[in-house]
Amino acid sequence: MTSRRTIVFQGEPGANSHIACREVYPDHEALPCATFEDAFAALQNGEADLGMIPIENSVAGRVADIHHLMPTSGLTIIGEFFLPLSHQLMAIKGASLATVKSAESHVMALGQCRNIIRKLGLKAIVGADTAGSARLVAESQDPTRAAIASRLAAEIYGLDIIAENIEDEAHNTTRFVILAKEGEWAPANNGPTVTTFVFRVRNVPAALYKAMGGFATNGVNMTKLESYQLDGEFFATQFYADVDGHPDDPALKLALEELSFFSKEVRILGVYPAHAYRIALRA
Repeated sequence: MTSRRTIVFQGEPGANSHIACREVYPDHEALPCATFEDAFAALQNGEADLGMIPIENSVAGRVADIHHLMPTSGLTIIGEFFLPLSHQLMAIKGASLATVKSAESHVMALGQCRNIIRKLGLKAIVGADTAGSARLVAESQDPTRAAIASRLAAEIYGLDIIAENIEDEAHNTTRFVILAKEGEWAPANNGPTVTTFVFRVRNVPAALYKAMGGFATNGVNMTKLESYQLDGEFFATQFYADVDGHPDDPALKLALEELSFFSKEVRILGVYPAHAYRIALRA
């Protein structure tokens, strides 16, 4: 009898990443990790088979830590998942909107619920994650403290939801990438595909403009391009990009060749099937 496969996530039981794990891999055992570094280490050490890692949110933007961890992790992106989020304001039994004075949650969740925090005059308190904040509020038994987390977290930690669906925007959605240590590229010519890579351009005039030119001239759609500093240096910039297509597609192959000519380094982090949510947005 084989042991059950595992998938790690950052946070505590009831976190949105936990929900994403259950949605995509209901047959896997979901293992909580205190930090993203711990989740990556579990994959690198072979303690887990897969990782469900949030990378960006439609309201609050990118999850910055991930861009620094992924390029040097040796892990491969094998898939993506888009999870529409609905945040709940929760407190201990007997508490109400009249008693709570603070709202605790992950910084991303707080950023996605600014309007109600301001409207209710609550003090925003940054926690390690949404579900962990719910646990701390439950343990405190303090009617002045509330947490912003999922319905699952309220159920797990025995909290009452005192305000429902408090996110600022109805389109509030988090995109996750699914990581594996021994991941393989999705096969070519097998439906819509996303290629994710990082690169560093050469120190020559207009290097980025020239490096990007190949994607334009070959008709490759770039859906994401972000820059961030390396090693605390203002002039050592790495770029993170997502493009439609497979590296074996003639157009993308030519674009990547041109990118390589103007870059010090190009590293593909994953070639994986486009999620249905992404496809639906383009329909």
